[in-house]
Amino acid sequence: MTEPIRVVARTSVRWHRTPVIAIGLTASAILAAVGLAFSRPDVIGIALPLALGTAWMLLRRPEGTAMDIELRAHPGGADAPSEVRTATDVALDADWLQVAIDQEERRTGLAEARPGASVLTTRSRLQHSGPVELLGVTVRGAALDGAWVSEPSSRVAIEWNTPPRSLRIGGLPGAPRLTGLHGAHEGARPGQGGDFRDIHPFAPGDELRRVDWRATARAARRPGELLVRRANALSDSSVVIAIDTAEDLGTVVAAWGTNDPDRSGITSLDLAREAALSIATTAIGTGDRVAYHALSPGGRSIPAGGGARHVARVRDVIAATGQVDDDSRYRRSPVVPPGSIVFVLSTFVDGVAARMATSWRAAGHAVVAVDVLPVPDGARLTREQRIALRTLLAERSNILTELRHAGVEVVAWAGQDVDVALRIAARRQQRMRAVRR
Repeated sequence: MTEPIRVVARTSVRWHRTPVIAIGLTASAILAAVGLAFSRPDVIGIALPLALGTAWMLLRRPEGTAMDIELRAHPGGADAPSEVRTATDVALDADWLQVAIDQEERRTGLAEARPGASVLTTRSRLQHSGPVELLGVTVRGAALDGAWVSEPSSRVAIEWNTPPRSLRIGGLPGAPRLTGLHGAHEGARPGQGGDFRDIHPFAPGDELRRVDWRATARAARRPGELLVRRANALSDSSVVIAIDTAEDLGTVVAAWGTNDPDRSGITSLDLAREAALSIATTAIGTGDRVAYHALSPGGRSIPAGGGARHVARVRDVIAATGQVDDDSRYRRSPVVPPGSIVFVLSTFVDGVAARMATSWRAAGHAVVAVDVLPVPDGARLTREQRIALRTLLAERSNILTELRHAGVEVVAWAGQDVDVALRIAARRQQRMRAVRR
């Protein structure tokens, strides 16, 4: 569960007079003139306190010179896991506040409140994983019945990184080269933990508890010779997760390019973040070392690691992975350790990620292309838009076919049982290794 976060900002305050003072002075002068013209002392009596009150407002400038704004956000709890609550505190020497409210970078309302704690509280139900701006506020104060107002503060916003869900995966394809002495993969070197390898004469470094006394009694050639039972070592593989963040395409095709999360439905980055966390959790759970890279320029990277702390680190970085608005024709190529298995998570619409997957496969790595494009919903499309969609999907199908011909496993994350697809890919990989041997 994401931890509560807080954002604190302090801005200097400059106060300005409003037309209220000019209106008060003008109105008191008019009332006094009317009272004198018509010999009405009662009218003059009304003008006098109005003039004194307005003069007092003019001379009594607010003393507050700083505004402190604090935004807090915390998850909704076990009863509402997709809900996030925020609270806004404002400290300012003013009579009341005017607050402009932005949610998900869109102006959603205006509010008036008194300074203090919990000036504004909101509840947001999150539909997507990844980074989102929960709340942005712009505040200005008013004092002395609106005679003085402050300049609007700088916009203060609080962002929330929503972690995706993690699916249980029974097994993943392995790397072509196994390293280390820990993990769950059957290695080719003698060691411990794996299946039976052979019977071998006792040598320095062998443990006495590995002596096979039955084999020694039956097959020892010389007196005093001991035979030990050796097994294969369990090794770990190097797993690299490469996520393409150039596009974020939703289920509703009509919403592509609108940047409207309310209409888009499940998006490709939602599926990519879910796939990345599921693969990382499964791989680290079997003892593998996992590295994470966002392919767009400036994307986050995590070096290879394992263990529970590494899972938490990967989860936080995946939750903070969003769409990058840089040139989509360029992707950065991270360093991949020799003999790794690379999971490339992309929509494979423009072919750039596919070329990187092909180059990694040609370099001797095992590569799995994870297709994260949601099943398109073509409702409310015009005839021209439907033709464009069919053309785009046909080009994408050609890209995926070329990947398969290059020896890259292609797994669709949407519209099928992912666990079964990855198990099939793992068995196919094992059969190909057996044929090569």
